[in-house]
Amino acid sequence: MALLEVSGLTKSFGGLTAVSELNFQIQAGELLSIIGPNGAGKTTLFNLLAGIYKPTSGGITFNGMNMTGCKPYQVVRNGIGRTFQRTTIFRQSTVLDNVMIGGSLHSKVGVWGSVLKTPAIRREEEKTREKAREVLSFVGLADKENRTAGSLTEEAQKRLSISMALATGPKLLLLDEPTGGVNLEEISGLMELVGKIRQSGTTICLIEHKMRMVMSISDRIIVLSYGKKIAEGTPKEVASNEEVIRAYLGARYAA
Repeated sequence: MALLEVSGLTKSFGGLTAVSELNFQIQAGELLSIIGPNGAGKTTLFNLLAGIYKPTSGGITFNGMNMTGCKPYQVVRNGIGRTFQRTTIFRQSTVLDNVMIGGSLHSKVGVWGSVLKTPAIRREEEKTREKAREVLSFVGLADKENRTAGSLTEEAQKRLSISMALATGPKLLLLDEPTGGVNLEEISGLMELVGKIRQSGTTICLIEHKMRMVMSISDRIIVLSYGKKIAEGTPKEVASNEEVIRAYLGARYAA
């Protein structure tokens, strides 16, 4: 059984159909990339999977559960984490606090426990803090836990946003352009991190425009154009697909 199954997924905004009748699966442990020109519907697809948008029609099944129309917090608690194209962090808070916020989504302590600072809430906070430090060490930010998040470099902020998603304990991680806005020297380090996450057992779905990177790390690739899937296959199959070359990749991939 596939970890994620999308069937007939459609999202319309008034007269504009941003995602149209999408069908695909993601198998546990694989890295699937979503590519396509600007406006192809890639981020809309992620917003549907993450519960930010409700589909106009179609369904989403994750880990055997019907996730169609679930709210974002329900999606996270059921095992889907995501990052955003624009790095989303709490800039005035510390790096550690940012990651603890992500980890706290699984907290079992109620409102009164938080207000009264009961022993249960103190134990829960310490557990969340330890988990946050483990995640920061994993992504290479252990020495920056007390820094203000807004003072980090763009590359470090990208790592932090990934940390916040990892702190939720996802089975599937949606990465929306994780190397966007960083320089060439920093791209390889972020890609190494993506590979490390995958090796740790987390399934990854990636949106990315850097084709050399996509072709080198993906198991499969789905190509979108105007909200529709125009191709799906291995990197080699996609790179030789004439419709994909015309729509997106360009003539240099035709050889």
